[in-house]
Amino acid sequence: MGNSAFHPPAMADVARLAQVSHQTVSRVLNGHPYVRDQTRMRVQAAIDQLGYRPNRVARALVTGRSQLIGVVAQNSTLYGPVSLVAAFEQAAAEVGFVVTAHRVDVADRASVTSALEWHRDQRVAGIVVIAPTASVSDAVDAVPPDVPLVMVDGDPERSTPLVTVDQEAGAYAATRHLLDAGHRTVWHVSGPPDWFDSAGRVRGWRSALADAGVEAPPPLPADWSAASGYRAGRRLARMPEVTAVFAANDHLALGILRAMSEHGRRVPHDVSVVGFDDVPEAGYLIPSLTTVRPDFDAVAKEALDLLLAQVGGHDVGDPQRTIAPTLVPRDSVRPPSGRDQAGAPSPRSRSQASCTAGLEP
Repeated sequence: MGNSAFHPPAMADVARLAQVSHQTVSRVLNGHPYVRDQTRMRVQAAIDQLGYRPNRVARALVTGRSQLIGVVAQNSTLYGPVSLVAAFEQAAAEVGFVVTAHRVDVADRASVTSALEWHRDQRVAGIVVIAPTASVSDAVDAVPPDVPLVMVDGDPERSTPLVTVDQEAGAYAATRHLLDAGHRTVWHVSGPPDWFDSAGRVRGWRSALADAGVEAPPPLPADWSAASGYRAGRRLARMPEVTAVFAANDHLALGILRAMSEHGRRVPHDVSVVGFDDVPEAGYLIPSLTTVRPDFDAVAKEALDLLLAQVGGHDVGDPQRTIAPTLVPRDSVRPPSGRDQAGAPSPRSRSQASCTAGLEP
């Protein structure tokens, strides 16, 4: 009986079946941006037909880097950061990379620097840093310039490649939506002041009020938790002049809804509320929450594109990319008491224009 040992398909087998070179197969596997779509599809079809699986160990020995991508993130259960990591893992898997995440309990420079060094010791192909605070961004300065690296939600004043949600546009759209409903002003419960996301949302809120010729009331600082939103909401509930609130995230909005209910202020009949993030539960609250939805999948794909361009030694093009969010109107906004829907300006009139991703129907 002959030798029946099974030999797994090699890259050369893929190249032969797809009628391309060995180098072209390698480019497809590495997510090279300059491969024609038709060629990429033919190579992928050959990979699927043969059941080819790349030898990551051998490739690491040849290239000096593994097929791993390192992610540095805070050890947090916040919806935004968790969603970003999950979206990036999915995007990386689609082009044959595996994500290894190193989470830090304290986002100070020493902890983040240690996490970055750990990833470098693993010979990762590149590193993505979710850098929402100045202390995290500062640590990136210590990374040698030849290490492929992208920041997400980092400091736009730095030259490091960066992908971020347009926080200002999202906050502007949320605030404008409340003004267009007929509210004379909009109060804001902000996130932590040292977060770039929070600062951007404050700027967008102020800008919308300024464009409407309205003086901004003092913002109420908070953290990102529902408990913090509840404390701020209790203060706002005791102020009869408050008819509209923009919360810096949905968890803050959830706390505000509870506080308003306890003080007999009905949402949206007495007070309208808008959040940010569009957490999965937002549409199931009572009332369902009007909010701003960031496109985490788009952020992850743009970050991966920037990273792989660096890995391949290619021009990254625009090193700073901004993803527009979407305003999602629901039941938590209505005209203030005493104004019916017919007398209120259209909520679509300027909110849609201020958030280029559009208004969800």
